[in-house]
Amino acid sequence: MRRYDFSPLFSNTIGFDRMQRLLDAASERSETSNSYPPYNIEAVEDNAYRITLAVAGFSEKDLDITVKENALTVSGKIERDGETVAFLHQGIAGRAFERRFSLADYVVVSGANLENGMLYIDLAREVPEALKPRKIDIKHGGVASLTDKAKKLIGGDDKAAA
Repeated sequence: MRRYDFSPLFSNTIGFDRMQRLLDAASERSETSNSYPPYNIEAVEDNAYRITLAVAGFSEKDLDITVKENALTVSGKIERDGETVAFLHQGIAGRAFERRFSLADYVVVSGANLENGMLYIDLAREVPEALKPRKIDIKHGGVASLTDKAKKLIGGDDKAAA
């Protein structure tokens, strides 16, 4: 097992422990992951994504999609009601699976659709207005005085200072 040391990257940063854990988890997952079911991840628009999983033989009741703490888990298990089948050749893998995806902050699952053996999971990044970049207007005026908005934020005014 190859292990990478990312500590030099984090020597001048504070609060990026989560990034370290994600990199460690990704390197471990790539070494132990299986390839079933196959999937695609598409960027549909700037803030919209789609995960497509090939789940031939599974119905809606056989699949489970859950989201918990920035982790999307898709699992499937075909329930055969006491039915036994004697296969001469079984090329369609109908085995149980669990596939996990790490979601970035503010990425939510907006819907899922099963069509022709393909499971489509739509994702959207919904950044709150307070966290979006905003433009600050530059006004021509006195350098020493606070703007009206800044005065309101700190609760002071010019009369109290005099």
